[in-house]
Amino acid sequence: MIVRSLWKGAISFGLVHIPIKMFAATEEKDVRFHLLHKECHNPIQYQKRCPHCDREVTPEEIVKGFEYDKGRYVIVTQEELEGIAPEGSRAIDIQSFVNLKDIDPIYFAKTYYLSPDQHGQKAYALLRNALQQSDRLALARVILRTKEALVALRVYGKGLAMHTMLYPEEIRSMEPLGDLGEGIDVSEKEQTMAVQLIESLTESFDPEKWQSEHRKRIRQFIDAKVQGQAIVEAPQAPAAGKVIDLMEALKASIQQAKTQQKAETPKKARRKTS
Repeated sequence: MIVRSLWKGAISFGLVHIPIKMFAATEEKDVRFHLLHKECHNPIQYQKRCPHCDREVTPEEIVKGFEYDKGRYVIVTQEELEGIAPEGSRAIDIQSFVNLKDIDPIYFAKTYYLSPDQHGQKAYALLRNALQQSDRLALARVILRTKEALVALRVYGKGLAMHTMLYPEEIRSMEPLGDLGEGIDVSEKEQTMAVQLIESLTESFDPEKWQSEHRKRIRQFIDAKVQGQAIVEAPQAPAAGKVIDLMEALKASIQQAKTQQKAETPKKARRKTS
């Protein structure tokens, strides 16, 4: 499969200039449905219409407007936005270095891969090796589509990955959520058993273990319909039951975790010896 770069520029690492290309690192795997006309099953088309002029408008007739007051807009053009873009808009300008554990995951947005371009392999390898040796990631600024983005560069696999990050003002406060249980008394015994349950379920992260069961059932359902087979019904999830006593629920959960671990141990042993 041909992988096309989304962006070309350079990493600015002090006075070191590293030409790079940027690629998408992730892709959506959701099962997508088309919206069809119920009578003839043709795909629905959408038209861009102006309700004032009561007619369809072409792309050339559409401009960008910012609503600064209810129903009042200021018009801006692409040229105007590009004119106020900061200098060095084709550079990923490294500002500082931090430890990964110092960044809460809520700040990470989207991930891209970076590869060297125009004979920049040596400088690229220098930055990658330095990040790996220091166990740091780099914080940088870059202009992507006229929007300034805060990004984090880190070693991933044999290369470099770039995570776009959210600014603090883009993170919603939890205050409106109301009562989150702060100040509620939890007994030492309950706390100990909850930690014990966490310990019993703790394991190394194996991404291959985590699959979307819902997506798998949708694909089975669709395949069955295409082949004219009976509809595959989703298995009923076990009833959660009413929690009468927190301690009893914790004891039952720990016992369930132990039983599950015993059942999985022979499978893991077989995989290691096979």
